[in-house]
Amino acid sequence: QELALKSLGNEGLFLFSSLDTNKDLYLSPEEFKPIAEKLTGVAPVSESEEEETPDPEGETLSIVAKFQPLVMETMTKSKDGFLGISHVALSGLRNWTAPAAPMSVLLARQFKAFLPPKNKLDLGDPWWIIPSELNIFTGYLSNNRFYPPPPKGKEVIIHKLLSMFHPRPFVKTRFAPQGAVACIQASSSFYYTIAFRIHAEFQLNEPPNFPFWFSPGQFTGYIVLSKDSSHVRDFRLFVPNNRSLNVDMEWLYGASESSNMEVDIGYLPQMELESTGPSIPAVIHDENGNVIDSRDPSGEPIQFVFEEITWQQEIPWEEAAQRLEVAMYPFKKISYLPFTEAFERAKAEKKLVHSILLWGALDDHKASCASSVPGSGRTLRETVLESSPILALLNESFISSWSLVKELEELQSNRENEFYSKLAELHLEKYNFPVEMIICLPNGTVIHHINANYFLDITSMKPEDVESSIFSFSSNFEDPSTATYLQFLKEGLQRAKPYLQS
Repeated sequence: QELALKSLGNEGLFLFSSLDTNKDLYLSPEEFKPIAEKLTGVAPVSESEEEETPDPEGETLSIVAKFQPLVMETMTKSKDGFLGISHVALSGLRNWTAPAAPMSVLLARQFKAFLPPKNKLDLGDPWWIIPSELNIFTGYLSNNRFYPPPPKGKEVIIHKLLSMFHPRPFVKTRFAPQGAVACIQASSSFYYTIAFRIHAEFQLNEPPNFPFWFSPGQFTGYIVLSKDSSHVRDFRLFVPNNRSLNVDMEWLYGASESSNMEVDIGYLPQMELESTGPSIPAVIHDENGNVIDSRDPSGEPIQFVFEEITWQQEIPWEEAAQRLEVAMYPFKKISYLPFTEAFERAKAEKKLVHSILLWGALDDHKASCASSVPGSGRTLRETVLESSPILALLNESFISSWSLVKELEELQSNRENEFYSKLAELHLEKYNFPVEMIICLPNGTVIHHINANYFLDITSMKPEDVESSIFSFSSNFEDPSTATYLQFLKEGLQRAKPYLQS
């Protein structure tokens, strides 16, 4: 390591390490490949693509990419004009103004990766297309990487699709939950509609700049394909844009994994792939089996007529999306309602509101704010919010909700509904960066709250080191964080008794 540092210098060693995936201080041909491709401009066909022996008479599907770049003004750092951030750090982001490939033609058969395994044929029963290999115990993958590893197996089609947006998609995210999950939304004699959700991210910078990670909250969509995958009727993949912030960004500004990392969030109006129509045969035969021209005598393309699909079973899109969300995030076994709806429901059911207020989203694949913030929503959702005792108590006594700080600031300043504006104000008064857990009455009165950083600090201590009796550890649970969160919820219930009884 010292010798390498002496030979290459800090930044040279940083680049070398980003390529040296197995950290043996030796670059194999496979590890050197991204640089070879960069210098020669030639990308050899990968093994996974060679395995695919295309049927010359199979069908092809045309897909278009639609992309509107990130709205720079929605980034927190734009408020002070990106003060102190070098122009170079954001160059990959600023230069990404259009999709890498506006149109692509793929083989219909390549979409067989989306077909269900034989034991997952019930509507809404999720399976993993690409399994998540990370959890709270495995930690996360290195930030110091520029070039994605070669995709394998079912990753190949997803990598191909995402490469239409940008040349460096990472099909597996650095953080859990990674991968892609799917379920059957509708079924007929010959077709399925498959709903899917993918967690992937992009590396926008290349050497000599430092890495810049661009992580949309999720990609979701559906595919209508025949059960033998020979025909694709319809395909759509997109980043949802219904919340005010939907992308996490992290960038290093130093030549080491432990270098300080900047984090920010922003809004991406559009990132979408759509088929232009059903897949069509590459070669057309007449009734006698003779190959005929794909254009009619006047030069117009031959029009195909496709039979109507009669669905025998189907579930609503919202239900399929919810099943996929719970597969990715077990904490979603209970509903997290929109902010104002949670208070209406709490009033009707005479329950308390359990609310989580975050800088960034709780159910996007990089929750709350990035890894460099210790109290991130990711730690919460992967530990306490998933545990059975917490799920049971929340289900029984609370209405749950999570909100973005930005959304509540907008609600507070909107004077059309004074009650909603006041609810938002009461919440924001108690908020401390990055995540605040709040228990309140249906009228918005906050009766208990705790900051995620403080919560994680006290649960990482040994019980005998906790001087304060604010949170006592229960001996019934092995996990101090579950015990402490349970205590927090029960204290909220205790404090609310006089109000709820009246």
